[in-house]
Amino acid sequence: MPRDRFGRDIDYLRLSVTDHCNLRCVYCMPLRGLSFIPSPELLSATEIEVVVQAAVKVGFRKFRLTGGEPTLRPDILEITRRIAAVSGVEDLAMTSNGILLPRLASPLKEAGLRRLNIHVDTLDPERLTKLMRFGSLEEFEAGIAAAQEAGLVPIKINCTVTRDYNDGDVVELARRALEGDWHVRFIELMPLGGGETAHVALSQFVPSSETRRRIEGELGPLVPLDNQNPSDEARNYRFESGEGVVGFISPVSEPYCGSCNRMRLTADGKFHLCLLNDDELDVKKALRNGGGVDDVAEILLRAVTLKPTGHRLDEGVSTQSRSMFQIGG
Repeated sequence: MPRDRFGRDIDYLRLSVTDHCNLRCVYCMPLRGLSFIPSPELLSATEIEVVVQAAVKVGFRKFRLTGGEPTLRPDILEITRRIAAVSGVEDLAMTSNGILLPRLASPLKEAGLRRLNIHVDTLDPERLTKLMRFGSLEEFEAGIAAAQEAGLVPIKINCTVTRDYNDGDVVELARRALEGDWHVRFIELMPLGGGETAHVALSQFVPSSETRRRIEGELGPLVPLDNQNPSDEARNYRFESGEGVVGFISPVSEPYCGSCNRMRLTADGKFHLCLLNDDELDVKKALRNGGGVDDVAEILLRAVTLKPTGHRLDEGVSTQSRSMFQIGG
């Protein structure tokens, strides 16, 4: 697998397939003033396949489909089938809000998808509407049930913790891990893109240490999992009883840049070198000028070489040109 100049093995490519979303979470997408990538400027299913073939050729093994909301791509099943059919792809997952999964979970499984992360910020219907603005708890629960029935397991539930919106609801989400087999991950806000959403991320920030104290105060001690994957962005725990897992993703208060193994491809065909930096390399230009697998592989290896050592949030530096929905997390 490719290794960057800081000695990190980079073998995980996150593929954003759209910047559209059917939610408008307050920390991610404003209600007004949005502009989206025109459809002809999105990478096609065939172009995405070439990128994956190139990534496998240089040593990438893990892939994740992201958005915006990836299930909004009309050709998401074709994209999934093409990637899953590439020899050398060892893992293909997706991050989704789950709303469209009742009709897509089984077809996605048949197309070759293996796992799902589903984004749900609270189990309180009123606060869900306040924070995520569109969608209902019933829709999220139906999506989770459909994914489980289709065998897209283990499902991970992602919750972005936002002060005064859902920071008091983390206990009920964690309770699902105590009483069942849910894997619930609590994510710190990140100030991306400037503007309204970055302001929310800064003003409503909740450190993972506070979230953990709240959960342990109500539900009891959390015990670290043995043999955690150092490349996993989450620090994972179990309760002393119960089968589920509680994870904390803390890019601001406890950065994990030293073990980062990720590269990102934006929906409009740029390798985004670090989630919290603006640096990118254009791969779409090469593809549409007749470039093939070898040309894309060369650009990807250059991107790995240029990948920065970590973010600079402590210096007030973050991504300005793209918001989270335009990168894919």
